[in-house]
Amino acid sequence: MKLIKLDAIDSTNEFLKGISSKEALENFTVVTAENQTKGKGQMGAVWNSEVGKNLIMSVLVKDFLLEITQVFNLNIAVSLAVITALKKNNIPDLSIKWPNDILSANKKIGGILIENSIKSDGTILSIVGLGLNVNQTNFEGLPKASSLAVVTGKEFDKEKLLLEIIAHLEMNVAASKLNPASLRQQFVDLLYKKGVPMPFANSKDEKFMGMIQGISPVGRLQVLLEDDSVAEFDIKEIQMLY
Repeated sequence: MKLIKLDAIDSTNEFLKGISSKEALENFTVVTAENQTKGKGQMGAVWNSEVGKNLIMSVLVKDFLLEITQVFNLNIAVSLAVITALKKNNIPDLSIKWPNDILSANKKIGGILIENSIKSDGTILSIVGLGLNVNQTNFEGLPKASSLAVVTGKEFDKEKLLLEIIAHLEMNVAASKLNPASLRQQFVDLLYKKGVPMPFANSKDEKFMGMIQGISPVGRLQVLLEDDSVAEFDIKEIQMLY
């Protein structure tokens, strides 16, 4: 694993995309930054982080996805790698808020953003961005955010966490090639509020009640509705109200 450490950058994802387009990087090359000025989340959201407090990283994954319909398999591998590493560090009440937020109890402690590009030869190259709130303790104005330090009362070694996450990611990528169904079930079992009646809103801001059942083969969220039908939603089509 090659590790590139930066003091400050606009986006670790953009930096890694840039250098990967110019040179052949080894698989699981990682870029980290102490400060990220234009961190990105899902659907254009901004990821804000205190300088030096949190784990801001991007990792290159190649030779894994064979076709674009498999992209959610990488989401599963990454999410489970983070969860496994955090469990080993005794972080309590861990879950995954679909599709890729990492929660402790009902507070967000991490987020994942995966950007895929298809090369001219048909191969898929993925840049996995991870923001993990580690030692930051001030979340004023962010009532749904927390960190490892807040939930445990102690500080953590960010680089040790990074190495643990990458080690588990490499194992999950290998395991997914052999038995993707097993990892998929682990992901489903960790879904936040799975099997619990919850209020949702659709893309038209219409409110409805539903119960998360699982995910489709391409990663769409499966929700049991009040008429006993099961509907599937993409990330832009549904919002959990909690």
